[in-house]
Amino acid sequence: MEIHLICLAAALLGGLMFSRVTKALNLPAVTAYLVAGIALGPYVLGRAGVPGLGFTTMEQVEVMSIVTKTALGFIAFTIGNEFRIGQLRHMGAKAIIIGVAQAVITTLVVDAALIALHIAFPQILSVPAAITLGAIASATAPAATLMVVRQYKADGPLTRLLMLVVAIDDAVGLLLFSASFGVACALEMGSVSLMGVVVEPLLEIVLSLALGALMGFLLHTMEKYFHSRSKRMTISVAFVMLTVGLSMLHFTVGGVHIGFSLLLVCMMTGTVFCNICPTSEELMSRVDGWTMPLNILFFVISGAELDLKVIANPVTLIIGVIYILFRSAGKYIGAYGSCLATKCSDAITKNLGITLLPQAGVALGMAMTATSLGDGQLVRNVVLFSVLVYELVGPMLTRTALLRAGEIQPEGKTSARVHNKPRPHFSLH
Repeated sequence: MEIHLICLAAALLGGLMFSRVTKALNLPAVTAYLVAGIALGPYVLGRAGVPGLGFTTMEQVEVMSIVTKTALGFIAFTIGNEFRIGQLRHMGAKAIIIGVAQAVITTLVVDAALIALHIAFPQILSVPAAITLGAIASATAPAATLMVVRQYKADGPLTRLLMLVVAIDDAVGLLLFSASFGVACALEMGSVSLMGVVVEPLLEIVLSLALGALMGFLLHTMEKYFHSRSKRMTISVAFVMLTVGLSMLHFTVGGVHIGFSLLLVCMMTGTVFCNICPTSEELMSRVDGWTMPLNILFFVISGAELDLKVIANPVTLIIGVIYILFRSAGKYIGAYGSCLATKCSDAITKNLGITLLPQAGVALGMAMTATSLGDGQLVRNVVLFSVLVYELVGPMLTRTALLRAGEIQPEGKTSARVHNKPRPHFSLH
């Protein structure tokens, strides 16, 4: 067990050290954490087999999944804070239209490109794999986006709309994947399961929102019994951890598979809590400060999880490049067109699509489900390759888009070391 603790410490220190390099290069800190994870992973430093120097095996990385899921829960809880009633009144309808439209258009664009590839070279990619990849393409990673927004203190119409769209994207992506994967399985087996394509995905979304709402209400009820800031922060942290744990439960009732979406549950918890608790802003900011090391670990471990062996397969690279190009085009065209339709400003219309490119955890989860297909391993490898590219390039593109929109504030130059020095005492005598 002690080796896991040493690996976590190495992950934190490695992420921090790499962040000094990226800061000098004017790159987002998220990029540093991901590169640190790759360096500490089983395919770089881990290959040396020195315990504690890095993650020596992929199994050792997988043990850390509880850390990444917990961090993702806190990230989703924070994003839920964006769904305040005042904010929703102002841009809720736009966010829903854009969130749905860009996801659907991205899926259709990638589907068309990959099915065309199948028609040209049927031995490379099957139709079930093509439509499954199209659905996975709709997913956007909220974690990298949130970290860039936090690091650069971004704020403005584009940033606020972006956070809402990213949150909505998760529910839409889940439905698109479930429907597409159901059709893919039907093409392979010759039958369609109405339960798997329609009932279970809708049930997962409804139950996730219900569980999240309940946890948000219970958190508000419990935190009223505590008055000190530290204890109120502790009860908030405990509730998010409990929510993450509950959202990981899976069971079957009467032949119906019941599960929850971690992101949807935790986002709903944050949404309900921030709308019914009058002091939620102060409490959310304190929780954010507590979770910073957890967020660094999330990205470092995510980097270590990336399987670099996929780069050696030329078929994976060819399909991966096509997937990346057409997914990027779909996200941009979908966001651009829906922004024009909803009469958004030029700054939002021209830049929103670029900020939706990061892709990670949700897509990887979908890809793992897709491994049951005949070409399932190829689907997983293509998604792994695209995640490697998107997670390294996506944060930089998000920063560029927010900078172009004028919503990034200059980073503070004050040093906490200097700022926290005790003030000199001047005597009047």
